[in-house]
Amino acid sequence: MSLFDLTGKVAIVTGSSRGIGKASAIELARAGGRVVISSRKQDACDAVAGEINAAFGEGRALAIAASISDKAALQALVDQTRATWGQIDVLVCNAASNPYYGPLAGIADDQFRKILDNNILSNHWLIQMVAPEMRERREGSIVIVSSIGGLKGSDVIGAYNVSKAADFQLARNYAVEYGPDNVRVNCIAPGLIKTDFARALWDTPEAETRSSRHTPLRRLGDPIDIAGAVVYLASDASRYMTGQAMVVDGGVTI
Repeated sequence: MSLFDLTGKVAIVTGSSRGIGKASAIELARAGGRVVISSRKQDACDAVAGEINAAFGEGRALAIAASISDKAALQALVDQTRATWGQIDVLVCNAASNPYYGPLAGIADDQFRKILDNNILSNHWLIQMVAPEMRERREGSIVIVSSIGGLKGSDVIGAYNVSKAADFQLARNYAVEYGPDNVRVNCIAPGLIKTDFARALWDTPEAETRSSRHTPLRRLGDPIDIAGAVVYLASDASRYMTGQAMVVDGGVTI
């Protein structure tokens, strides 16, 4: 398991008080890393950090609330992490939002801007904040949680899909820029995962059956199914992989 060993590494995971982010933070800690739990509410971050510290030892998780829409709060997240643990080795940009459900043709400007700001610009900000030290050390991994929505069109989540397609390009471009300094940037493209974010699509047995019937594995994903991919991309197991979109969707896109 040495390729997946994250002992001594420090990882920031946004949107990690629940769902994919929480599962990813737990598995990063299980692999030996120290993790920063971040979402909008401090009490929710404290609860997850407490779970991780209880499971893996005190000092393995740190809770720092920050809204991805607030650049100053994100800078404070990065600064406090460095002040506590000295460096940042892994960044997992997981937090995202989708305030609009319906045809792209009907979206209001403020709704579209919020999606683009939260799902693209905030990732760009965070990458800019953590990359300089990674480049100086010539080591680091940045993971953006995108979506298979970025690979196809939709008549109900088109704006969200636009933002997730842009995340693929964000990773590709930063991979080109940072590759010479051995800093890797990759995306994960989950399919439908059983999180609060997608609850309307699976919260009844009928809805879950309907949502999973075209999936070759005949089930929806669980957050843990994405967490393994995060550990892979964070670790030396993926040291020759950069600029890629790693699809984890139960086979839906095939």
